[in-house]
Amino acid sequence: MPAAPPAPAPASPTPVPSAAVKRPPAAERVYTHIKEAVLDRRYEGGTLLTEGDLAEAVGVSRTPVREALLRLEVEGLIKLYPKKGALVLAVSAQEIADVVETRLLVEEFAARKAVPASPRLIARLEQLLEEQRQLADAGDLAAVSVKDRCFHAEIVRHAGNEILSRLYDQLRDRQLRMGVAVMEAHPGRIAANITEHGELLDAIRAGDAEGAAQVVRRHVSRVRVLVRGDDR
Repeated sequence: MPAAPPAPAPASPTPVPSAAVKRPPAAERVYTHIKEAVLDRRYEGGTLLTEGDLAEAVGVSRTPVREALLRLEVEGLIKLYPKKGALVLAVSAQEIADVVETRLLVEEFAARKAVPASPRLIARLEQLLEEQRQLADAGDLAAVSVKDRCFHAEIVRHAGNEILSRLYDQLRDRQLRMGVAVMEAHPGRIAANITEHGELLDAIRAGDAEGAAQVVRRHVSRVRVLVRGDDR
């Protein structure tokens, strides 16, 4: 009796097409493009932006550009001029003073409250400090500024005051913009920032609340001098 033919191999399952990756709405893409360029100073203070150029740069129509510009004006990054475009606002001396004053109030308090520090906070600060060193070696000033800000924000978050944390978060954009400006004008400040972050970490690790607050005061106060160009 002849052998039965082999059973056919099971059919491969029909591949399920992956869902298309959804792109952010057009206005959101324009908003992100402009905001990132302002914060890392590709669009410097005094730059006039036109709807047509922005629409072409992002690949959208002018309508979402207008929406994004209105949103950025509310945030204080640009000033709209009908039929002309949008002017990127420079950082004013008053804004510098206000940001530094607010940072000192929040960060000195947070530095004291962070002591005694949890192992989790110490480990996170060590990680951020190492990442900042690596980015500085790579010459990525915008990324260094972000890590610099993250280092301070981590201490503020561990102070345990949600209202102060939210207040501090509102300073983010201004801090990043000033940070890039300082590093571009004073390249040597990058290494000094990292050194001072190390000193702050050492004081927190040692349980020295007042020492940590003193490092913060010296470190943050220096920003006002450098951004205004008063350094000697």
